[in-house]
Amino acid sequence: MANPGFLQDKLDIKMLELYLLARAAGPLDPDLLAELALSHEGVSYFDFAEATAELVERGNIVLEEDGYVITDKGRVNAAACESSLAYSVRRHSDEALAPVNEVLHRKALVKGEKAERPDGSVTARMLLNDDNGNLLTLELLCPSAEQADKLIAAFREKPEKLYNTILTTLSGEREGKG
Repeated sequence: MANPGFLQDKLDIKMLELYLLARAAGPLDPDLLAELALSHEGVSYFDFAEATAELVERGNIVLEEDGYVITDKGRVNAAACESSLAYSVRRHSDEALAPVNEVLHRKALVKGEKAERPDGSVTARMLLNDDNGNLLTLELLCPSAEQADKLIAAFREKPEKLYNTILTTLSGEREGKG
């Protein structure tokens, strides 16, 4: 008799993928989705790849620039079949998704992009949001795309520090003063 905690066939793998994507805080990179799915016993890479292709073909998920996302049709199907997944599979998935969702949530709140200008310079645009909306939008003119990339990377590492420094400076308060 098969272990009920294992994923038995391609349909189980499809349900797992829909479950993961329905609970992801943003698009899942194809490699990350594969890693999450393959961490379950009974999932082979080839079955996973086939299941993913069928989910795309049937309009349950789509591959966007940042990764796979679930469609409205996929959400309906995920909700309908969620209870068919073994509790141990759902629990393992939720535990594996928790740190991923933290990263995806932060990525959604801290953004950076660059835009080339006609004169060859580049504008680095950086945004810091919270759950209620935009806190800070900063645009800086850079002489090159490389400098814009460096500024965006530094901003992504510590956007709160820059935000607090700007607030302190503009409010006339001194740093370190309580």
